[in-house]
Amino acid sequence: MKNTFSVLFYPKRNDADKTGYAPLYLRITVNGKRSELSVRRKVKLSQWDSSKEIVRGKTAENRELNVHMAHVRTKLFKLYDKLQEENRSITAILLKQTYLGENRPEKMVLALFQNHNNEVDSLIGTDFAPGTAERYRTAKKHVADYIMREYKKDDIPIKDVNHEFITGFEYYLKSVRKCGHNTAIKYVVNFKKITRIAYANDWISKDPFVKWKGRLKAVERGFLTAQEIQLLMDTKLHTPRLEHVRDIFVFCCFTGLAYADVKKLDSNDINLGIDGEKWINTARTKTKTRANIPILGTAQIILDKYADSPYLTNQRLLPVLTNQKMNAYLKEIAHLSGVKKNLTTHLARHTFATTVTLTNGVSIESVSKMLGHKNLRTTQHYAKILNSRVSDDMQMLRKKLRETEKNRLAK
Repeated sequence: MKNTFSVLFYPKRNDADKTGYAPLYLRITVNGKRSELSVRRKVKLSQWDSSKEIVRGKTAENRELNVHMAHVRTKLFKLYDKLQEENRSITAILLKQTYLGENRPEKMVLALFQNHNNEVDSLIGTDFAPGTAERYRTAKKHVADYIMREYKKDDIPIKDVNHEFITGFEYYLKSVRKCGHNTAIKYVVNFKKITRIAYANDWISKDPFVKWKGRLKAVERGFLTAQEIQLLMDTKLHTPRLEHVRDIFVFCCFTGLAYADVKKLDSNDINLGIDGEKWINTARTKTKTRANIPILGTAQIILDKYADSPYLTNQRLLPVLTNQKMNAYLKEIAHLSGVKKNLTTHLARHTFATTVTLTNGVSIESVSKMLGHKNLRTTQHYAKILNSRVSDDMQMLRKKLRETEKNRLAK
C-alpha cells in the first residue's frame, strides 16, 4: 500500500503574544497520522498566508523565514525518500525523530513480547490468571522458534511482521509443532496482541493482521453419561491417591467448577441460599464473574469426607493436586473403571452442564448462571449436543399429538 505524506506549516494562534506574533509549528502527516514539532520561530499573524504557507512582506526577516521553511520542507521530503529506499515502515513519529536526529533503536518482536509477558506476570491474581500467563509464555516460545527456523535470527524488528509472517507462523504451528487448528489459531491470536500494542504506539505504520482471518472450528464437547458417572463412583480403587483424585473429579461433575475454581474453594465460598440450603458463591478465576451453585447431595458428601483432611490449608475445602497430576491420574482411573473416554478435569464441568443439569430439565438460563458464563451463547454450546433431550421432547410431542388425534376421532 502506498503511503500518503504531507508537511504543513501553521502558527499557533492561541499562543500569540500581545504584539501579534505566534510560534510557528510544523505538522507531519503520514497515512492520516500526525506528529508536530516547533520550528523555533515566530510569525506575525497579520502577515501569515495560510493558503501558501508563507509570510507576506519583503523584509529581510520574512524572506529568511520563508527560505528556512522551504529548506525544512525539502529536508523532510529527502528523509522520507531515504526511508522509503531503506524499505522502512514510515510513520509520522519516525520521520519527526529522524529529522530531529533522535536515532532510537528499532522495536524487536521478542523483546516486545517479553515486556508484555512481564506485565502479565506482575498482574497475576488481579487482572490475569496463572494459566493465561503460561499461554503467553508458550506463545512467545513458539514465535521465537519460528523466527529462528525461518529467519535464522534470535529476533527481528516488529516492522518486518507482515501477512506472510503471520500465515507462515500459523502453518509452522500446525505442521512442525503439530498443534490442532484451534490451538494454532489461539497462539496466533496471542501474538496478535503484541502487534496491536506496536501499532497503537506508532512503532509500525499498519496492522499486519488486517487481512488475516482466524476462525475457530466448532468442537464437540465431551461429557460423561449418568451411567459412566455411576461407574466411576462404584469402582474400587487400590490407592488413596486415585480415590482422592476421583472424588475431586466427581465433585466437579456435581458443581460445574473448573479446576482453578475448585482448587481455591474455601469456607468463605459456602453460604446459605434463599432456600435454606448450602450454596457455593464464588468468583470465577478465569472471568471474575460470579458463579452461584446449590450444593447437591453427592457434592456435600465429598466435602464432609475431606473436612478433617490434614492436607487442607488456608480454609481450603478440598486438597486439590496440580492440574497436570490430576489429569494424569484421571487417565489411570478411566482405565481401571472401564470408562472409554479421555477424562480431564474440564470434562467434569461439561458433564455438570449436560448430564447433571440440562438433561434433567434445568433451564439453560439457570445453568448459565451456575457456570458463571458471561453470555448465554456460551452455555448453548452444551445444549446443542443433547440429542437425548431432543428425543425426550419429541416423544412428549408425539404423545400429545396422538392424544389430540384420538380425541378428534372420538368426536
